[in-house]
Amino acid sequence: MEIAISCLVAGGVSVFIMGVIYSLNYKKLIVAERLAVHVREQKDVYLPPELNRSFKERISKLIGGFLSRISSRVIPQNKKEAHEKKLLAAGNPLGLTAVGFLALKYLFFFLSVLLGLLTHNFFYLVIFMIAGFIIPDFYLKTKERQRKEIFSKSLPDVLDLLCVSVEAGLGFDAALQKITEKYPGPLSDEFGKVLKEINMGRPRSEALRDMANRVEVEDITVLIGSIIQADQLGVSISNVLKLQSAQVRANRRMRAEEKAQQAPVKILIPLVLFIFPTILIILLGPAVIQIVNTF
Repeated sequence: MEIAISCLVAGGVSVFIMGVIYSLNYKKLIVAERLAVHVREQKDVYLPPELNRSFKERISKLIGGFLSRISSRVIPQNKKEAHEKKLLAAGNPLGLTAVGFLALKYLFFFLSVLLGLLTHNFFYLVIFMIAGFIIPDFYLKTKERQRKEIFSKSLPDVLDLLCVSVEAGLGFDAALQKITEKYPGPLSDEFGKVLKEINMGRPRSEALRDMANRVEVEDITVLIGSIIQADQLGVSISNVLKLQSAQVRANRRMRAEEKAQQAPVKILIPLVLFIFPTILIILLGPAVIQIVNTF
């Protein structure tokens, strides 16, 4: 009986203390709840595309735009067009235009020359000048090669999804829309651009040809040519997609076998330069030392 009374008394005291604390902090709790609701609502507010980009992309675009406005009157038109094509093939890294990329390239070259001059050595100056001229183009070429590898790897899976969608009764445009929703990546982004151009009233064949010119991947060029031809001749697109999927997988297997055959030749370089000299030093070193001590 005494234990029950003690528990009731302790519970009553605890409830009384909690009530006092709640009454003292009532206004603070109401304000905190309103702030939490306001924060949740702010998360659903639409943000412009500029704010959805990363800080690096925004800064790069800002600097590139400033430099492009300065150098747009200096850079020849033919050089702009050539680099615009390269940037399209590389996927427009950092959102740069041709003028912005060329401006950054010249700025990088100028900084490399300045760094070479600070070394007070003509040999280092030449090295920095060559590096400053080559590195931007090498970066662009690397991005282009990586993008083409992604296209080649994802093309068979995209073709399978496209074929399944068409066989399920969807039209070709609806199947492309399904790819952009279910298979995110550079290839689906390119198909998304094709869909936008088609919705704006451009003929499908022209939009697909422009995509082939942007991507510059042989398998995709052949695929688009087959789709355009099937569309013009009235051939079933699903059969064309099946054949192209099998051909793309066969081409990928052949490229993998070709790289595997090149591996022994590439291994010779580290063997000759690093492994063989080390083995010779270990095997012949003691004998050479003994011969030198003898004579």
